[in-house]
Amino acid sequence: MSVLSSSVFEGGDASRTAASQIAEKVKSSGSGLSSADLSALAEALADGSKGTAAKREGACVAVAAIAGTAKQAAEHQMVTLVSALVTCCADKHSKEVQVAAANALGTLAKSMSGHGVRAVLPAVIDAMDPKEKWQTMVGALDTVSTLALTSPLAISEALNDIIPVVTQMVNDSKEQVSVAARKCLENICNSIDNRDVEPFIPALVAATIDHEQVVECVQKLASTTFVQTVTAAPLALIAPLLLLGFRVRTTATKRMCAVIINNMSKLVEDPEDAAPFLPKLMPALDKAKEEVSDPEARTVCGKAFEQLQSIDARLKTHKSVKAVRDVVAKEVKASAGVPAETAEYVTTLVCSLINCKVDDDGDWVEELKAYKVSEAAAIAMYKAMAKLYFTEQDESDEEDDVEQLCDCRFTLAYGSKVLLHNTKLKLKRGYKYGLLGGNDSGKTTLMRSIANEQVDGFPPASELRTVFVEADIVGELSDLPCVDYILADPRIKKAGITAEVVDRMLMSVGFGEQPNKGQTLVTYLSGGWRMKLALARAMCLNADILLMDEPTNHLDVMNVKWVEEYLLGLKDVTCVMVSHDTGLLDRVCNNIIAIENLKLKQFKGNLTQYVEKNPKAKSFFELKSSTGFVMKFPQPGFIEGVKSKGKPLMKMNKCTYTYPANSVPTVKNVTVQVSLASRVACVGPNGVGKSTMIKLLTGEVVPQEGTVWKHPNARVAYVAQHAFHHIEQHLEKTPNEYIRWRFQHGDDKEALAKDTMVLTDEEREKVKEPCTFEIEDEKGNKTKVKWRIEKLTGGRKQVKKEVEYEVQFVGMSYNSNRYVSASKLAKWGFSKHMLVVDEKVAQRAGAFSTPLTTANVEKHLEDVGLDKEFGTHTRMSALSGGQKVKVVIAAAMWALPHIVILDEPTNYLDRDSLGALAGAIRTYEGGVVMITHNNEFCSALCPETWLMQKDPADGIAQCNCKGDAEWMAKAAKESVQAAVQLDEITDALGNVVKIEKEKKSKDKMSRKEKKQAEKIRKAKIARGEAVSSDDEDWD
Repeated sequence: MSVLSSSVFEGGDASRTAASQIAEKVKSSGSGLSSADLSALAEALADGSKGTAAKREGACVAVAAIAGTAKQAAEHQMVTLVSALVTCCADKHSKEVQVAAANALGTLAKSMSGHGVRAVLPAVIDAMDPKEKWQTMVGALDTVSTLALTSPLAISEALNDIIPVVTQMVNDSKEQVSVAARKCLENICNSIDNRDVEPFIPALVAATIDHEQVVECVQKLASTTFVQTVTAAPLALIAPLLLLGFRVRTTATKRMCAVIINNMSKLVEDPEDAAPFLPKLMPALDKAKEEVSDPEARTVCGKAFEQLQSIDARLKTHKSVKAVRDVVAKEVKASAGVPAETAEYVTTLVCSLINCKVDDDGDWVEELKAYKVSEAAAIAMYKAMAKLYFTEQDESDEEDDVEQLCDCRFTLAYGSKVLLHNTKLKLKRGYKYGLLGGNDSGKTTLMRSIANEQVDGFPPASELRTVFVEADIVGELSDLPCVDYILADPRIKKAGITAEVVDRMLMSVGFGEQPNKGQTLVTYLSGGWRMKLALARAMCLNADILLMDEPTNHLDVMNVKWVEEYLLGLKDVTCVMVSHDTGLLDRVCNNIIAIENLKLKQFKGNLTQYVEKNPKAKSFFELKSSTGFVMKFPQPGFIEGVKSKGKPLMKMNKCTYTYPANSVPTVKNVTVQVSLASRVACVGPNGVGKSTMIKLLTGEVVPQEGTVWKHPNARVAYVAQHAFHHIEQHLEKTPNEYIRWRFQHGDDKEALAKDTMVLTDEEREKVKEPCTFEIEDEKGNKTKVKWRIEKLTGGRKQVKKEVEYEVQFVGMSYNSNRYVSASKLAKWGFSKHMLVVDEKVAQRAGAFSTPLTTANVEKHLEDVGLDKEFGTHTRMSALSGGQKVKVVIAAAMWALPHIVILDEPTNYLDRDSLGALAGAIRTYEGGVVMITHNNEFCSALCPETWLMQKDPADGIAQCNCKGDAEWMAKAAKESVQAAVQLDEITDALGNVVKIEKEKKSKDKMSRKEKKQAEKIRKAKIARGEAVSSDDEDWD
């Protein structure tokens, strides 16, 4: 039945009134327009003559009214008019037609089903042809822009078709087109549902518009971690930028493009998503891996190319999950519940449901019922299509009556390494799970991420109380009693748990067996008691799930048995544990979760039953190094005159220091010394002054009383408690760039910035005063003169037992320079100037061993556990806390220090890194001083202790030195081993230079040689020549 009236084609108010009435009739009938009425609207829109402008306007108004009011009842008909509407946006005879057409397109885009987008895209994309009028192009762009806001899922699925067209128009000569294209590009890109990419969308859009920003955009992308499944949508936006990146001349940019491809391609689940981009990206990578000049960059490009090859290989055997329209159309046509007039449009909707991976029959029913499709027909179509296109549901789990706590699918990464990808995790109440996996597979990271609510789909803490149980004590709280330690936990505070509840829980885990055990400082607890403390804290939170990392580490047999019995007694608490204790996993666990090929595989039974089915799992429990890597410190160089490791290189004598804002000293009368043999742990409660003492020792601050001395040739590395302050001004540099900047002139810029190196106003005035010198003329007459010293040139030499420094005088040439003893210069106020010279001389002595080149710094960073990916190619702003600490340690060790001072070195380092650091310290030939609350760490390494504690009388900290006297005496007597001479070095151009080793001297001089040497020495003295200590060193 026709509902159109002639008045709708009159234009103006008459058209709008008639259109409203028509729209209401269509809505009430629910059957859309008759074929005659639809043809009439199409003919009116197609008639472009001047005399029919009102008719075209009326048709546009009618489409807008029907689309906005009747919606899905006539949607399948309105989408067929889109092509005519975008043409009318450029009507040359009537501005009113242009406005009406744009309004009709906007209304239709806002009201239509998201899955109907594919029905209108061909028409609007064709309208973006540069040959079309600019108003037509703007109308098409605005339509797509609106669809991106109302139907983001469908638009994102079609981005590969849309983005290439829109990007050609962002810099169009017509301003209106350019503005509309840029707005459209921003909206369609915001439809991308990928949390890894979302933060970079503004930068990606900006780089798409302005190619000058491509390099910076690539740099940002290369520093991110991709963990979400990569689909066609993010690839459609990023792939064109990567192709532009490969055209940039710089090797670094090409390398970063390869890194991005390598990282993203690992997360492509469906190879069809990557298929459109392979023909362009693979040739670019193939060319780069052959032509890039840097060998390491070529390797990276090669790995990325291999990754794309693997996707291409999968594509050839892959079962397509993209809808095939002919197959879908056949199924729709065969369905008795689909009206013939909507069958074509329903086919489009079903194809979109499949491509958008809508795997729920309820969603299909809801989407199709508006188009007269019966519920039974919708469910039948879903089932038929699911068999063809959707992954079958996992039915491996046995059904039981046990409550399911979680059922989630997620991806997990650490740094740039993907640990788990699109994997599933199911946990049930009361079950005990053993989590297995090889080294660095992500076991601990998974548990910590669950506890920190960083796993997608895992129930939040408000629904499921999950606690990560570890026996490691938080350093800052180590001096608290057990009860206070638990109460200091933020989660305990938030839950409002009282001290009485904590005390009762401590009693339940055995703290009541010994009097006042709950008041013991946690730092003094053994490993067993620490685990009991951690369990008590978890149970105070009424945990539903306990996540346990090596719960029996460092426990004796009795405590292991106690832990096992305790866990078995927790009937309603689920436990997930990582352990290398096969007995624990056998006796406690009833399920095993194994990490295999970036997936979690679950098995019913204990460890023995699992190993029977998977013999390879035995490798997880074989005796190996406990660390994933080995950290190596460079050995210190030789110091002239220092032949035994016990000779002091640093001393503090009766030092007292008061902070400027305080009236009472923080430390007083501190006397310590450090040598190459030192292995010192500086311990004491928080706030007692440990870090202050170390700052005095290293010259970070200057004592008001007492003296601090350092051997002028000794190099000292200091890693502060707040280690990041060393690098926080350089976060835009890579670690490699930072170290090369810091040592680029042979000096350590950080060392020269200490308070002990900076002159006060008073000292500046003092060094301006004239100094008295005695000069001798040609006749031997001596006179006294007063000259002002302009500066110390940096020259230094040893004369007998005193050091002399070369000075330059004000207003005099360098020919008048002379060497002056350190004692005189100190009296004249040049102490800090001498310290600067000493520091530079010491640093340069270390710099000669290894040239400051990118390759050498890269190797040095790898020695402290920072892979070249992070050390050379990632900005420090993108590094984790542990990685930044490694950068600080590497920088401190670059100049081959003789003494290493570490203030809380265990902060931010994981267990593997701690083990590697301990190994590096054991093999290091220099002295080590450390402040740490990690009792296990320092007790294993340091037989000597500096105990800082406050004097009860005045509350001021003093230092008490303790230690293993026998070990210290033996170590002090050890002779200094000369550093191993390098066989070769690599210069800045990558050339390998062979070094000829020095010939070994004879062990001892003969008696005759000694007499000859003594004769030569006396002759020098008689002539007035300087004699060094080397002339006396005959033995």
